[in-house]
Amino acid sequence: MCGRFALDSSMNELIEEFVADGGDYRHWEPGYNIAPTDPVPVILERHRDGATTRSIEPGRWSLVPSWSKELKLKFPTFNARSEGIAEKASFKSSVANKRALIPASGYYEWHTVGSTKTPNFIRPVEGIVAFAGLYSWWRESPAAEWQLTATILTMPTVPHLAEIHDRNPVMLPRDWWDDWLDPTLTGDQFFVDAAVAASVSVADSLEFHEVGPVRGNERALIQPI
Repeated sequence: MCGRFALDSSMNELIEEFVADGGDYRHWEPGYNIAPTDPVPVILERHRDGATTRSIEPGRWSLVPSWSKELKLKFPTFNARSEGIAEKASFKSSVANKRALIPASGYYEWHTVGSTKTPNFIRPVEGIVAFAGLYSWWRESPAAEWQLTATILTMPTVPHLAEIHDRNPVMLPRDWWDDWLDPTLTGDQFFVDAAVAASVSVADSLEFHEVGPVRGNERALIQPI
């Protein structure tokens, strides 16, 4: 987890939910089969000239550290294991002060038995969830524009979801949103571990149901079969 998710909230609803300043999302449309490297809404904060601003920006779902010479890395970075992440070269600077939230209506997970994989849609009872994420800016050359990239943190699964998969995304409760985004709070492994512990209550509250093949991009994908 998490390799596919859905988001059916309008941009205005998201801006209101996260009290953000907006961002370049004039062409945003709901997505029901969002995949790695697709554009995703990334909620982040910047601290400049003594003021902190929050915005929702379009980002590429797969983090690329600014020092990388290539956009496509040799290893996947759309997910990042929370365990020991503060010591990993690709993520440690983002843990410090480039933390993000990625909103979702729910996510897909495949329950595997032998060679059979059955997709399930995992979602909150109401509203949306906020994945704990990290972001980084990357550009191909000094003359190129900076591109926002992001990853979603994962953790060992809660017992409630263990029958489907052994990991789930880190989903932060509302009272953690401000601290997670705050770039003036220097993050470390203790901070990440505390966020993971706080997210257990969110994961425990999720519902799930079996769905059909996850193909295309229609709302019907999230409906139970």
